[in-house]
Amino acid sequence: MRILIADDDEKLTKILKRELSEEGYEVDSAESGLRTMGLLESDEYDVLLLDLSMPGLGGMDVLKRIKTLDFSTEVIILTGNATVPTAVEAMKLGAYDYLTKPFKLEELKAVLEKAHEKKSLSRENLVLKTQIKRQTETQQFITRSPLMFEIFENVKKMALSDFPVLIEGESGVGKELIARAIHNESKRAGGPFIPINCGAIPENMLESELFGFEKGAFTGAHAKKLGLLEIADQGTLFLDEICELALPLQGKLLRVIETGCFFRIGGTKEVRVDVKFISATNKEVKSEVERNHFRPDLYFRIGALSLRIPPLRERKEDIPLLVDHMIKSTSALRNKRFSEGALKILTEYPWPGNVRELQNVVHRALILSKGEVIEPHDLPSDLMVLPRLSGKRVEDVEREHILKVLKETGGQRSKAAEILGVDPKTLYRKLRSYGQGESE
Repeated sequence: MRILIADDDEKLTKILKRELSEEGYEVDSAESGLRTMGLLESDEYDVLLLDLSMPGLGGMDVLKRIKTLDFSTEVIILTGNATVPTAVEAMKLGAYDYLTKPFKLEELKAVLEKAHEKKSLSRENLVLKTQIKRQTETQQFITRSPLMFEIFENVKKMALSDFPVLIEGESGVGKELIARAIHNESKRAGGPFIPINCGAIPENMLESELFGFEKGAFTGAHAKKLGLLEIADQGTLFLDEICELALPLQGKLLRVIETGCFFRIGGTKEVRVDVKFISATNKEVKSEVERNHFRPDLYFRIGALSLRIPPLRERKEDIPLLVDHMIKSTSALRNKRFSEGALKILTEYPWPGNVRELQNVVHRALILSKGEVIEPHDLPSDLMVLPRLSGKRVEDVEREHILKVLKETGGQRSKAAEILGVDPKTLYRKLRSYGQGESE
């Protein structure tokens, strides 16, 4: 527990500092309200012992500023008997509790422990709010593929260590589900699982999201902010689309992986975290290294353990199972079913967008079909006319499909991305590689 004592009584402060330090607490002190605010803005404390009767900026003013700036520090008021009503008022403003002077050390320790417990619960709540698309139940994998069963065995093995894991596979194959499975099978299952898409956030914002920042670090930084690295402490940080990370950030990430330490933006004090790193990409990382788009030393670190998730066209036996599961999960339409002809088309289609695209097609058919049996004519036309993989590279088939969908949507990238089941930024990068980057 980190404690800050804010009191102008030097004798009392000296005694408290000595006694609490001997109990194993880390204790700092401030003799004025201004000094207290300076320490709170430059460092993080679990509990503040705040005297209301300080010269200059008083304790009540300090409390108001703490709550205005949304600091997570719990405040215990120290007061004389004559100011008990003021202490009660302070609690209405957000103080955790108050103690009247003189007080016993054991009484103080008991209140400190309860305040620290509340701080810990608040942090856990922050973790839950920050987790993107947090699932309340472990999502089960729907498969009968030997390839996937082999992956599941490797997932269990990889969960036993804290070595970084790299998951490779096309968009929509379920890389985040595999990452969650590794987390859930590990000793960190009770800790946070924090996903972040490195390709969906601008570079300058991504750095502050990962590392956090100190008050005044840049324009608009009105208060200190914890980064996802700190929020993921004792848990797992999932870095999706890792190849989109800018080279300067790659270097900073490498240092965190190697040392467990980093600095917040604008900070001078090193922060230490205990995090398991899982990365994912739909690109060939080795090719990115050869093109000098990805640091080789970072690749060697994150690729200590690697998994390749096969695309849906390599495990077609899963398609009927997935379709059945998707129907059952749509409660209002679960009475519908696909005819043999429609299911044959779904099975033969190469699915450039993988499971995500299949899900979009199935849900569209369920909603728009008139009868209880979904026939081939209820499916999107491009599923029937798209050239098959025979004699063609997967990349060529994917390119033809993407450009056809884009044309059918009148060049609307956001709509095309929705139909394809991919992130709009991913679609834009592919279009740019086709020389279609300005399409809209």
